[in-house]
Amino acid sequence: MGKKPRHTPAKTDRNDVQAFLNKVAAVPLTNRAGERGRLLFALDATASREPTWDRACHIQAEMFRETASLGGLEIQLAYYRGYDEFAATPWISNSNDLIRRMTGVSCLGGHTQIQKVLDHTLVEARKGRVNALVFVGDCVEESDDDLCHVAGKLGVLGIPVFLFQEGSEPMAEMAFRQIARLTGGAHSRFDATSPTQLRDLLKAVAVFAAGGRRALADYSRRSGGTVRRLTSQLR
Repeated sequence: MGKKPRHTPAKTDRNDVQAFLNKVAAVPLTNRAGERGRLLFALDATASREPTWDRACHIQAEMFRETASLGGLEIQLAYYRGYDEFAATPWISNSNDLIRRMTGVSCLGGHTQIQKVLDHTLVEARKGRVNALVFVGDCVEESDDDLCHVAGKLGVLGIPVFLFQEGSEPMAEMAFRQIARLTGGAHSRFDATSPTQLRDLLKAVAVFAAGGRRALADYSRRSGGTVRRLTSQLR
């Protein structure tokens, strides 16, 4: 199991981050038979991510506002922090409600609870369709075997997990890659100095959740580069 990385994320230019979030929102999303795509967006809100979270919280809220305004997605926000604290919103398409909930979250020290994220996704999938799970985190402090066991269940249900790793902690990367493989999803690293990369990856996942693999393939051909490397991991 990996330990919490002790590093200070590099500073991000606010204008660059705002620009990539605006471009995420501008991607035209294609619904299937009039249905909204459903994207479960899960975040590590433990103390090691506080510098990034505090700087980006409002900007992330703007991303949700713009994405919701496209009408192509319903988003459920989930996060863990502190001692055994895990929370999830209902499925939300109203941007103001989502922003209020997002900006009300603050980071609190604690261990990772990634298995709870995966278990929660299974519960939601039994209630109704879930097109994809996105997870953003920086380390793993749980059993790889336990995580992979639940990931395998998501793979059977056809729910890909897209894992975005902040930083380069090697044990986390190993676990994230295994989860991605078992679910038919993908893994990518990012840091606070790579807004263009994260922009393109988030756009790709949004396109997938709303329009499926065909829409993602079309987007990948147009985008190339990082997006093509991400989508090449998909089964």
